[in-house]
This record gives sequence, structure tokens and C-alpha cells, in this order.
Amino acid sequence: MKLFRLITGVLLAGSMSIATADLEPWTDYDISEGVSNVTTVKVDSNRIDTYLEGLSKTWAPANDVAMELGQIEDYSIYVSELPNSGDFNVVLVVNMKDASALQPTKERYEAFMKAWGEENQATNDEIVPTYPGIRTIVGEYLVREVTFK
Repeated sequence: MKLFRLITGVLLAGSMSIATADLEPWTDYDISEGVSNVTTVKVDSNRIDTYLEGLSKTWAPANDVAMELGQIEDYSIYVSELPNSGDFNVVLVVNMKDASALQPTKERYEAFMKAWGEENQATNDEIVPTYPGIRTIVGEYLVREVTFK
């Protein structure tokens, strides 16, 4: 019984110190100006290669165009080594310089569509409608990096 009380006391003391933590942004840690759009996707595990093939013809080229135009900084695709484990097995990430890149403008749209071209749009129109049959978007997040000082 004494051992139980001792362990409980130690755990309570540890949790109280965590609960009273008082970090200050830009004093104790920095928050990036850059923002990342993170999309989590659950793809049927036997269709991941099909989904990646589609992304290689749609999502990736669109992001390449956006990078060439300076609209995004870069992008990444991550695939789980355990595709049947958890709520998602593919993660799509787009990194932007700052939140202003999220603000739509007619100029950015027109520049993108001109660079994207009719051939890419036709490919996109053909492939993208097949995605719902093999995947479900389970989350989308807008995140900033935190760096401790």
C-alpha cells in the first residue's frame, strides 16, 4: 500500500509540473512564417500504387507548376510502411512560404491555368474522378513548424 501511495504521489507531482508549464511564443519557441497543408488519405491497401500513379500524373505535376510560378515552395508524398494500420496510409504535404500563399487571386489562378495547359487539365479530368473509388480523405490540416529555443 505504501508503494502504491508513493507511485501515485510521484505521478501526481509530475503531472502538476506539466500542467503548470508556461511557455511563451517567440520567447521559448519560434513559430514559422511558412505554412504546410497536410492531407491524410486512407487508400485501399491494394490500390496504393494505382493512387500513386494517378498522383504522378495529376497532383505532382500541378505542384511542379505551382513551384515554377513561385506559388508554393515544395511538396511531398509519404506512404506508410504499414498500410492497413491506422486511419490513413498516405500523407500529402504542400509547403508555402507564408499564409499569403493561401489567399486566392485572379492573377495567380490565371498564371497557373496558363502554365498548366489544356493537356494537363484533360489528364486531370480523366484521372481524378477515379480517386473516390480507391481512397478517402480523412483529414486536412494547416500547420506551422515550432522550433524550441
